[in-house]
Parts: sequence; structure tokens; C-alpha cells
Amino acid sequence: MSAVRQDAWSPEDDLILAEVTLRHIREGSTQLLAFEEVGERIGRTAAACGFRWNSNVRKKYAAAIQIAKQQRQKRNSRKSAPAQEPETVTVAALPDFSERHENESEESISFDAIIRYLRQWKGTLTELSRQVRTLEKELREKEEEAARLREENERLSKEVNHVQSDYRTVNEDYKALIQIMDRARKLAFLAEDDDDLKAKFKMDANGNLERIE
Repeated sequence: MSAVRQDAWSPEDDLILAEVTLRHIREGSTQLLAFEEVGERIGRTAAACGFRWNSNVRKKYAAAIQIAKQQRQKRNSRKSAPAQEPETVTVAALPDFSERHENESEESISFDAIIRYLRQWKGTLTELSRQVRTLEKELREKEEEAARLREENERLSKEVNHVQSDYRTVNEDYKALIQIMDRARKLAFLAEDDDDLKAKFKMDANGNLERIE
């Protein structure tokens, strides 16, 4: 049992579908068998292959389908024709002008169908080439965008490292400042205590120093 796929049809899938279906038409087989064979090859269901053929691929191969049907008719006519003993070719046995004209018309129609088929292929190849160019352009743009993002990421990483370095420096300076302020505060308290312990004197009217408690 073939797996059910959800991805989009690729040009290669469409080509396999067309080749197998045209072969089944030429051989007088049914399209259902063709869809089952394609499904086994590309991992899709026969129903999905049939839907793809009827909705998209068949109209691209209209000329090829006509050629395949003509080949099937010729093949069937050769199988159904009874075997005949070889006989001497006479003038009466040669086909007349009307028969030659009919054969030439059939051959001309076949060549016209082949030309239409080749033109359709040319259009398909042109469209595929256009899609390839578009995808290549998008790929280049994505690569340029990725390169720009890498450069931006490197720049931001350098800025972050620089900011972290500045932060560490400021933090160390802040800690050193706090320590200096603490030492200055302690020294100020000690100085006040020393002033309180020192004796105070004043001079009296006679010029003598008198201690003040």
C-alpha cells in the first residue's frame, strides 16, 4: 500500500504521471492502472494521481494523448488484421490516389500533433526555467539576509561584552567608594571622640589659663 503524501507535486512527479499514463493509453490499458502504478512509484494514492491528472497534467499533454490514442488504434488494427499469404504485387493492387491522400492527411495530422506537443514542452520548460531563476534569486536574498544577521549578531555580542565589562568596572568603583566613605565616617567619629576627651581652657582677667570642665 502506497504512503499518503501531503507535500506539493513537483515537476518530476508530473512528468512520471504523464509518461506512465501515456504508456498505458498506447498499450490499451486503463488510466486507473496507470494511476496505481504512479502511486506506487512516487508514494501517493491512486486517487491523488487521478485528481492531479484530470485537474492539471492532462491539459498540458493534450497533443501527446492524441498521438498515444492513434498509436493504440494502429496497434489494435495490426492485431485484428488476418494473416495473408504473400502475393505478387500488380498494378491493380497499388493504392489509388485517394488512399494515398488519406494516408498523407493522417501522417500530416500526426506531425501537427507532435509539433503542438513539442511547443507545449517548450512552454513548460520556459516556465520551469523562470521558476528556477526566481528560486535562485530568493536563495541569494536569503543568504544575504543571513549574512547580515550574522554580522548584526556579532556586533551586538561585542556591545554586550563591552557593557558587561563597564558594569564590572563601575561596580568595583562603587564598592571602593563605599569602603572609602565607611573609613571616612569612622575617622570622623574618632576625631569627635578625641575632641571630647581633650581638656578645655580659658584665660582669666589676670592672663592666667583656667581649665573648663
